[in-house]
Amino acid sequence: MILIIACGFYLILSAQQQDSISFKNGIEKPSILATHHFGIFTSRINTNFKIVPQKNTTITFSSTSGNNFHPFVETYLPKDPEVRKEQSKLIWYHRNFHFEDQETTPADYMNIVIDAVIKEFRFGFNIPLNKKNELDVTLRSYLITKGKHPLSLFTSDESIEWFHSNVAGGEDPYGRRYYGLNQVNFRYNDRNGNTLELNNYDFFLSGIELNHFYYPTFPKSNSKNIYVNFGSHLGVNTSKHNSSLDFGLSANAIKKIELKNNYEFNAGVGMNILRKNIINFKEVIDLGNNPYLATIEADLEITKFTKHKNYNALSINYQIQSRYNQKKEADYYRLIGKWQEINGGWQHGFSTLYTALSYWTFIYTYGRPNLTLSLYFKEDFRVNNAADFQTGISLKVPVFK
Repeated sequence: MILIIACGFYLILSAQQQDSISFKNGIEKPSILATHHFGIFTSRINTNFKIVPQKNTTITFSSTSGNNFHPFVETYLPKDPEVRKEQSKLIWYHRNFHFEDQETTPADYMNIVIDAVIKEFRFGFNIPLNKKNELDVTLRSYLITKGKHPLSLFTSDESIEWFHSNVAGGEDPYGRRYYGLNQVNFRYNDRNGNTLELNNYDFFLSGIELNHFYYPTFPKSNSKNIYVNFGSHLGVNTSKHNSSLDFGLSANAIKKIELKNNYEFNAGVGMNILRKNIINFKEVIDLGNNPYLATIEADLEITKFTKHKNYNALSINYQIQSRYNQKKEADYYRLIGKWQEINGGWQHGFSTLYTALSYWTFIYTYGRPNLTLSLYFKEDFRVNNAADFQTGISLKVPVFK
């Protein structure tokens, strides 16, 4: 639906605004944030690899589909320092902590099960303020689905298990077939006794993001085609599960190299840090007790310009994000799941909350003066299943000269 609306805007505007978007501005990167089952409630930061502010106001529509899967798993976190010390001497799957009652064996308790295809829809305005500043306003929303064909052609359970069975990964290594394909089972009980539960076709507006970018001028660097920008980010989270305010900062650098035969190469590196829940408007779900999310990202892009002043670009992006929970808890937590019933990965619902998450993304972009269309797929090679496999499409068009 978003793509249809965007195409409608394009058809109306294209006749009037053939030169309204800066032709090629650094690395054209759509929103590629993972559909992580905690991240969808928080205003994470999109890395900006542009060289200068856009010349004109633009709108961006994007749609993402990600397959998230974690079997049911329980976690006990003993409170007694001596018990923690004893448990830390054992590898996690040999730990023997048994909770009896809060008086004799005090512990925090959590459980989680995640099985859904999560759809993300973003609508954004990018507004140039002057030659060195711009403002980006984005609304993000999500739809929880079973992921049946044809609306989730590449991210459905059926497609992923076909790939595992016939191409790579082995026959159902993490229990999707055991629990049933194309299901929605999304429930999390946090350490404070609060419950987050979503069902098939649940739709919610997750938040509004305000991003300001500053593009300084450094004559020596710019003469070498090296550009930097700095961002400040404010996120208002609007879901009933995490009504809160986030704040973050970012810094990004881009190197541009013009090659022969109308080719161009761009390399970008960026880093950002987000302070989650700097203000809570009401009681919220504990979406990880690490208050900061930090991200490092690198992107390599090769572009071919055509004689008609259009371009085709291919890029590869690597992103690593810090953990959601504090690492020290992994030294003594006790994980309990149905390890006897599936081949492996039953612990990932909680174990991956204590490790950094990394993703590889492959992006194709077609650009012309009045339209930019990007397609991408995102793969989780560390098998954190959040998301396991993700695809997306993004369309950017001008609205004002």
